Amino acid sequence: MRLNEIANNPGAHKRKLKVGRGSSSGLGKTSGRGVKGAKARTGTKVYGFEGGQMPLYMRLPKRGFNNIFANDFGELKLERLQRAIDDKKIDASEKITEETLGKAGLVRRSRHGTRLIGNIISAKVEIECAGASSGAVQAIEKAGGSVKTTFKKPVRLNRHGKPGKKAERRAKSAEKRSPQPSAGA
Repeated sequence: MRLNEIANNPGAHKRKLKVGRGSSSGLGKTSGRGVKGAKARTGTKVYGFEGGQMPLYMRLPKRGFNNIFANDFGELKLERLQRAIDDKKIDASEKITEETLGKAGLVRRSRHGTRLIGNIISAKVEIECAGASSGAVQAIEKAGGSVKTTFKKPVRLNRHGKPGKKAERRAKSAEKRSPQPSAGA
């Protein structure tokens, strides 16, 4: 072997195609990019552009939405609460609060508190939580317990910093529902 005989294997090294070296090369003048326009320039790829055809993301239908004003409750089934009482994770003789439920590992963090659902419970419990379904309240009262709900819907203010018309109507209807003291008493 001699130094002047050293060479790569055939096909091991492919030379880069040189463009813009005269019209006889077939890739001269515009270097195979066509004529003018954004695509003839560098760095102009538009992702999702389908040549004027309606793009895929616009052809597909929209679905669903996120209501930013929706209440976010962590829901707790009464069956699960009963199981925790049976397993001695919660003492039914004491008042049960959301803090107690959290320490027992029954509910996770939620923006507006815990809401009871379901209709099966046998333990007599006194529970204080953000909300409860009507079936859950009936089941707890049937077992001899009581439920106190603490959640009040936040009053949204209008652009003048005052409660809106819906809030005023809600306050009036709450006044009508609350028992009025009799005048003779």
